[in-house]
Amino acid sequence: MKTVVHFGAGNIGRGFIGALFSDSGYHVTFVDIADQTIDQLNKDQQYRVKLATDQQDEMTITNVSGLNNMKQEEEVVAAIQHATFLTTAIGPTILPRIAPLIAKGLTERMKTSDEKLFIIACENQISATDLLKGYVLENLDDDIKSRLEGRVFFFNSAVDRIVPIQNNQGSLDVLVEPYHEWVVETTEDIPAIEGMKIVTDLAPFIERKLFTVNTGHAVIAYLGYLENKSTIDQTLADEAIEKQVQATLNETGAYLIKQYGLNEEEHQQYIHKIIDRFKNAYLNDGVTRVGRSPIRKLGPDDRLVRPAVQAQKAGLSYTNLAKAIAAALLFDYKEDEEAVKLQEMIQENGVAAVLKQVSGLDENSEITQEVLRQYELLQK
Repeated sequence: MKTVVHFGAGNIGRGFIGALFSDSGYHVTFVDIADQTIDQLNKDQQYRVKLATDQQDEMTITNVSGLNNMKQEEEVVAAIQHATFLTTAIGPTILPRIAPLIAKGLTERMKTSDEKLFIIACENQISATDLLKGYVLENLDDDIKSRLEGRVFFFNSAVDRIVPIQNNQGSLDVLVEPYHEWVVETTEDIPAIEGMKIVTDLAPFIERKLFTVNTGHAVIAYLGYLENKSTIDQTLADEAIEKQVQATLNETGAYLIKQYGLNEEEHQQYIHKIIDRFKNAYLNDGVTRVGRSPIRKLGPDDRLVRPAVQAQKAGLSYTNLAKAIAAALLFDYKEDEEAVKLQEMIQENGVAAVLKQVSGLDENSEITQEVLRQYELLQK
């Protein structure tokens, strides 16, 4: 039986990666610490994925089970020993926590199997699988590390599907948008998975996605929050905000076109397609959900700061990106821990110091000065 071990049984894991593997004939073992979800996966052994469309199409996902990595470590290790794929969709900050368990699974696997294992971190971060690999290797001895060559492969990937927070208490069913993209970087001959696109160079795909989808989503959320909007689609109904989002994505687009030689007309079409996806009212996607974790999203390699820095280096405009960064700095949603912490940091040290600490921007840099200017304008 073809199997995949997938860390993360949340809405994204079930509604995206797990569903694609099930469609491809794999048994999906979800690994998570959520008792209710794991118990229900083992009881029902199926769930429905519903599409956010007029027709409300749905599909039944079967051949699934669950393991609790806090309580069933031995079973997880055994599952890793026999899997063809190991994937994650848990958030980049959780990768270090699961690495020791993955290392134990690989250690036992190297003793008993020569079969190839393909490991892919499906996270919203550049080179997430490289990060996971580093964490795993820290937990392996030199003998096991030497045995991984030709048997265990780590592939970076880019993932794109909007899965909003939803009230599915007591149900495994999950609502997702119809569109999805999963791009995996490898030159290896690997088993075909429904919906997986193989490329030899991921950089253009992951930066195009990160600096269009993730940047656009964040800009809408932070501007919408400042205007007391509830959802992403309601925010985009404000013509002024939609124009601002378009202007910001034109800046990231100018960098992408220059860096990767993208076709300008095709990229503009891509931007319009992404904005249209955000207008899907069936997703009912809250601005506070999309805007959560502002400290992470203001990181030097994330969706707002990195494209601004790259645009500046390329001699391109970054004014609208600076405004987006300023809006993120004003995200003071009291039910988000990072938002609360960010506001405390700003009150204690000031915006420029926070940008240096969180975003790696020099306090006297041109980007920081522009962000400060935009911050004052937004406050007014």
